[in-house]
Amino acid sequence: MTDETTVVEFKGVTKRFKLPRAGFFGGSRCVTALDDVSFKVARGTTLGVVGESGSGKSTLARILLRLETPSAGTVEVVGQDLFALSLDELRALRRRVQAVFQDPYGSLNPRQRVGSIVVEPLVAQGQRDKLALRSRAQELLAMVGLPERALGQPVHEFSGGQRQRIAIARALSVKPELIVLDEPTSSLDVSIRAQILNILKTLQRELRISYVFIGHDLQTVRFMSTTLCVMYFGRIVEIGPAAEVFACPAHPYTGMLLRIARSRDAIVPAPVGEPPDPVTPPQGCAFRSRCQRATSVCETLEPPLRGVGGAHHYAACHNAGARVNSLAR
Repeated sequence: MTDETTVVEFKGVTKRFKLPRAGFFGGSRCVTALDDVSFKVARGTTLGVVGESGSGKSTLARILLRLETPSAGTVEVVGQDLFALSLDELRALRRRVQAVFQDPYGSLNPRQRVGSIVVEPLVAQGQRDKLALRSRAQELLAMVGLPERALGQPVHEFSGGQRQRIAIARALSVKPELIVLDEPTSSLDVSIRAQILNILKTLQRELRISYVFIGHDLQTVRFMSTTLCVMYFGRIVEIGPAAEVFACPAHPYTGMLLRIARSRDAIVPAPVGEPPDPVTPPQGCAFRSRCQRATSVCETLEPPLRGVGGAHHYAACHNAGARVNSLAR
């Protein structure tokens, strides 16, 4: 049974980035990276986030890790407003939220020894007992399938897959309730990728950790996700139970992604149309220039998220429900 306690909740989160002026007499400009994004992640579940480059996935992750501040909206982690915390409160919350990044070669110091890396968050939280730290390091390596002798070895002696195991062990060191996984397997070989995903699944089942899993590979995201969140142009265009969204996508953008992912051709046909210019966003639906189902209402009215299909399945499309089952064929 999954404890349905909410671990993280986004409420109407918007993030705008200011751009340099266009010339000496040009006015101020901005790009909206996230636009009114709302979702919840329950304890012991995984929110998978997919979308093309520039859809807002990385900005979402950076806000969740408090590396960026939202322009509007709130983010609650285990019931606390993430951006209303004092420094001491934030330090305490850091134990509950950790991250594993895409590139294990860039996220780990190659000269540092594994033992010191995996307990680094504990040291940052004030743990100084060397025997306790070593014992915890041994436990962490066993959890990710690495031998105890690895503790004394420098990171540069390990492969990419082994380094990602080390990164996962480091994230687990403070017993977090949520881990943000930003494309953690995209740089790994297929066989190694499967091993890492199985480790993450096992850890979630045993430790009841929640994940926010960001990725491009839909099959990987499908394997990991409880709930699937599809983003386009900074907005959530579809969100719902992962199995239902994959089986019956309600938004044409989701259907397009699934068709590309399922194509067995060596060369996949390029999607119709071009993404809009983020500096001058269009009126109405941002996907309409690429959508074969666009109608006149799509040109003037931005579609809100509304219920489609089963419970907790939502899509931002004026024509959601029309030919839904044909989208992924």
